[in-house]
Amino acid sequence: MNQGTRPPIIGVTGGIASGKSTVARAFADRGIPWVDADDVARDIVEPGEPALADIVDHFGTGVLQPDGRLDRRALRQIVFNDSEERRRLESITHPRIRRRLRDELDDMADRHPPYLLLVSPLLLESSQQELVDRILIVDIPESLQIARTVERDAVDEAQAHAIIAAQIPRAERLARGDDILDNSGDTQALECQIDELDRRYRALDFPLSS
Repeated sequence: MNQGTRPPIIGVTGGIASGKSTVARAFADRGIPWVDADDVARDIVEPGEPALADIVDHFGTGVLQPDGRLDRRALRQIVFNDSEERRRLESITHPRIRRRLRDELDDMADRHPPYLLLVSPLLLESSQQELVDRILIVDIPESLQIARTVERDAVDEAQAHAIIAAQIPRAERLARGDDILDNSGDTQALECQIDELDRRYRALDFPLSS
């Protein structure tokens, strides 16, 4: 990023199946660029990437598919209920994800949009929050999270509950947000909220040093 000023960065987060990507696409329809931390997390473990080599060094070749790509299901089974192994995986991936996110945000900022979005399910649980200036929480009730997760990911309700329980509690997430977007209604309700947020974000008046 050029020295001087940069556009504000809005961090978008929420629990599983809350609709973060849907919200990001709606902002994109209004001309706002966004970086998806999930996409970056996938990119940094592609074959040939140092992060994948470090994962295999620690967890073994059992976390690889026959074609040499990461077997995410096998890795999840190892780390989901083992906090020490999960922390080890995070120590391999999180710093690399953060660096890649910063580079992509810098590239987008040089195009001088009014603001940008960083969309990340782990924004509040990681150092990624240090990259943003405001935090937008996409919120839905837990019952709706479970229903959407079961339908989208083809898991049973028990698995959906376990995934939600492993995430930051909803009340804490809401308390740490600067803005809350209720995504439990219909498309029209969502669009109205995004219109209002877009107006507010475009009016932010704090040119920030890079």
